[in-house]
Amino acid sequence: MRWMVPRPPVYLPALLSLLLACGPGEVTMGPGGQLEHASAATLLAAGDIAGCSEKYNDEATSAMLLTLAGTVAALGDVVQKNGEHWEYRKCYHPTWGRVLSRTRPSPGNHDYRTAQAAAYYEYFGGLAGPSGRGWYTYRLGAWRIYSLNSERSIAQQAAWLQKQLAATPSKCVLAYWHRPLYTSGRNPGESSVRPLFDVLYKARAEVVLSGHNHNYERFAPQDADGHARAAGIRQFVVGTGGAPLEAFVTIQPNSQVRRADRWGVLRLRLYQDSYSWEFLPVGGGERLDSGSGACR
Repeated sequence: MRWMVPRPPVYLPALLSLLLACGPGEVTMGPGGQLEHASAATLLAAGDIAGCSEKYNDEATSAMLLTLAGTVAALGDVVQKNGEHWEYRKCYHPTWGRVLSRTRPSPGNHDYRTAQAAAYYEYFGGLAGPSGRGWYTYRLGAWRIYSLNSERSIAQQAAWLQKQLAATPSKCVLAYWHRPLYTSGRNPGESSVRPLFDVLYKARAEVVLSGHNHNYERFAPQDADGHARAAGIRQFVVGTGGAPLEAFVTIQPNSQVRRADRWGVLRLRLYQDSYSWEFLPVGGGERLDSGSGACR
């Protein structure tokens, strides 16, 4: 059974404007909705999220988010059918919409099943970056974050990304988009996003996050050609936001951890020159994956 939430209060647009003006790297929302500053920034990530049938578990993952402070990265396919206006209102908004003000999304293929992802851009507004484009950057603590669009304009994004990385250099860099370059899941790796991964690898970025396959997978650091590299990018697939889970098909090189039995969110703690991660499952219990790395 789904529940509906009241209409957003009249002060919400002003609050959203304040958050965007300050930047999610400077202000985050605490579990009770209070503005808070933190010495280590936190990013909470998952994709493949909401649907209006009982087989979706986005109610449980959103309940987790309400207890966790940090910026929320929605890794595409935030609604799972056709990206229609009613799906954002009736499926996504009652669950993950409760943390809308601290969400920084990227679009997925289901979001683009409505022409030009019009409902996605209307629902998220300025939180999704420039309308109709689907890629943007922000600071989160000491880190530079890039939210990119795996569905459109890859060459244009790669050129923009290269210029941004040169113009705003940062020791610690993380990017996310929907379709992964590497995955052992049902949908094969998306070769079209390789230019994005390659630009980030050459800039010595640390982490890339994606969704698309409905499971959790972590890869060892590697380059855009799939070669394990000590100075490579560590990629996570986190398609566990609520859509029905899917088994792995063909295990890819450098795949280190795989879970297809639990929904959950990835929590990344972003420090001045390092990071740590935990995959937090619905229902609590042990962390299903955890570790740490250093910025280069």
